[in-house]
Amino acid sequence: MKLASLKSGRDGALVVVSRDLAWCAPADAIAPTLQAALDSWDWCAPFLEALARSLELGAIPRDRFHERDAASPLPRAYQWADGSAYVNHVQLVRRARGAEMPESFWTDPLMYQGGSDGFLGPREDIPLIDEAWGYDFEAEVAVITGDVPIRATRDGALDQIRLVMLANDVSLRNLIPGELAKSFGFFQSKPAGSFSPVAVTPDELGGAWRGGRLSGAITVDLNGRAFGRPDAGVDMTFDFGDLIVHAARTRALSAGTIIGSGTVSNRDPDGGPGRPAAAGGVGYACIAEQRTVETLLTGAPQTPFLRLGDTVSIEMRDRAHHSIFGAIEQTVVFRAT
Repeated sequence: MKLASLKSGRDGALVVVSRDLAWCAPADAIAPTLQAALDSWDWCAPFLEALARSLELGAIPRDRFHERDAASPLPRAYQWADGSAYVNHVQLVRRARGAEMPESFWTDPLMYQGGSDGFLGPREDIPLIDEAWGYDFEAEVAVITGDVPIRATRDGALDQIRLVMLANDVSLRNLIPGELAKSFGFFQSKPAGSFSPVAVTPDELGGAWRGGRLSGAITVDLNGRAFGRPDAGVDMTFDFGDLIVHAARTRALSAGTIIGSGTVSNRDPDGGPGRPAAAGGVGYACIAEQRTVETLLTGAPQTPFLRLGDTVSIEMRDRAHHSIFGAIEQTVVFRAT
């Protein structure tokens, strides 16, 4: 089934959404919010699934679903932990900073805990305060978990994946080196990000979801032009089972925890860092990666970070070219406060 949160108060109003994303039906008789449904998932899920089936059959009152009316599926969450499952991306971005990559990065996932007290909506503008901070998008896959016990097994971790969605993890690239130099991690360099209009249960994804990873090209456009088409199922060093086990090594995860994959990144077939979309490659899911490749090829980056008026869109389509999660589409606007 597919679930969304329509804009309403701080935590949204839960609705079930039709497979074609055209229709929705309120789920308030079952759970008022997605977080409430996650807190009582074993009880709520069968009723939500029945509601979703009735929606598909046209057997209940329904409303048109407009993605612009959706907040992020969880407008705020108890926890947002973002990994770096695509080590190719980590390697490239570290190379751009002149930092060596330890060999352990290939066997032990990186993860940071981001701000989760408020996310941008999927069609909400990205507020720019200072262009010199180096605003960037990062197209990712994310999952929402149920209650995960401390020291969870891999099978137990996979069983607690309730929903899958896309993410745009906004990064301020020019603030990152200074923060990391303090050896205390990200904070100011990671402002509010966003998630796709719709979150989808793994069973709804069919063969595209297998072994804790989602396969399929993520469509990333910048100002209406193709920027990247990397496949989320390719070159994923750590799947979501690995990431959840890593996150739960020393703590339990509450229902409603969001785990991100990190920026989706594919190597070139020859083993290199990948080519830009404009050069016939699959391109990239963030600007930093394209700038790194440009530096390797020409000695200097050519693509600027996000500027006022830029619009980024992130989406994934199935084999019939239907949108699976809806589209994240955001424009950069100035905001002084």
